[in-house]
Amino acid sequence: MIKRLVLALIFLVIVVGGLVSFNIWRTNFINNMFANMPKQVQTVSTITVEPSVWTPGIEAIGTANAINGVDLTVQLSGIVDKISFNANQRVKQGDILLQMEDSIQKADLASAEAQALLAQQNLKRADILRARGVGTVSEVDTTVSSAAAADAQVEKMRATLDQKMVKAPFSGIIGIPKIDLGQYLTPGTVIATLQNLDRMRVDFTVPEQMLPLVKLGQAVQVGPSADTREFKGEIVGIDPKIDPSSRLVSIRAIVENPDHKLTPGQFVQVRIELPVEHDVLALPQTAVISSLYGDYVFAVRSAEEQQGEGNAAPIKPGAENLVANQVFVKLGRRHGMRVEVLSGVKPGDVIITAGQNRLSHGMPVTINNSVNPANTPPMQDSGAEQQPADQPAKQ
Repeated sequence: MIKRLVLALIFLVIVVGGLVSFNIWRTNFINNMFANMPKQVQTVSTITVEPSVWTPGIEAIGTANAINGVDLTVQLSGIVDKISFNANQRVKQGDILLQMEDSIQKADLASAEAQALLAQQNLKRADILRARGVGTVSEVDTTVSSAAAADAQVEKMRATLDQKMVKAPFSGIIGIPKIDLGQYLTPGTVIATLQNLDRMRVDFTVPEQMLPLVKLGQAVQVGPSADTREFKGEIVGIDPKIDPSSRLVSIRAIVENPDHKLTPGQFVQVRIELPVEHDVLALPQTAVISSLYGDYVFAVRSAEEQQGEGNAAPIKPGAENLVANQVFVKLGRRHGMRVEVLSGVKPGDVIITAGQNRLSHGMPVTINNSVNPANTPPMQDSGAEQQPADQPAKQ
């Protein structure tokens, strides 16, 4: 019996020892396999950090209106006799746009002119009689007053006759007619809109914190979107009062609109240009990754530098033994496709702009800038000068 127990115990020890040895061997084998497995090299695009020129600005939204624009109305009631314009026709100042039936006013004018002529003749007779010593001074004064009243009545009739027509108060483009021939109009009826589109006024607001930066005569860029601000102008008015409910201040700018691309009432994006700043570090926004821990970028380092042995050679496209180094950065202003970097990088750093979605800290990389988003030419008002993406870092 004792012999059987000894044999069973020995068998159990052999089995357990074999299982433990197998697990140890398997763990070592897997660790050695992963340790000796070649690391995958990720291809990336890069840009070299260089000081650049940054044009700061204040972004706002506004509304465009014609420098001269009005809804034309009639001053007197009457029937439309003639319409002398078509939709979208360019008219000149003083052109007759609408004629209302005015036969009664013409008759009244003729009667007033006849009365004025009679009053002038009576005045001449009174002057002759007084010169001969027959008439009195009071009679002359009465005839003078009557003649003046008759002349004023003539002017009144002429003004009434002029109000039976609508003239263009300024040159511009007239809109769609809102009336028809034979229609009876009352005072205040709108017949069409007249807009001078050669110059536009743009009204917008900025926060009260930005008010000290805004000055009369400052340049502005205006467009239907942030990417198409092609219209240039300047600030001509700043409201001296801040709206206490919104804490915004109203600004007005005048912009040239030679091709009439801006339309009255249109929503526009406005940028106020501030003084240019030099030696600003800026990166494409595609290079920055945001996380719960902060914003960071991947900088390219040599393997020797990553291990603390110093940088053996300048980093160039196609160089070997390069790794990605995660660097947290502090960001500043943004404009267009670029963002200002306040800290975390320095001039000469090579920053990855594309391909970083699969990167991790210390991962081997190879640089290929044949297709690089950072090589895209910047917009006209990008705010910072673009640096060549494949430029080697300065040592």
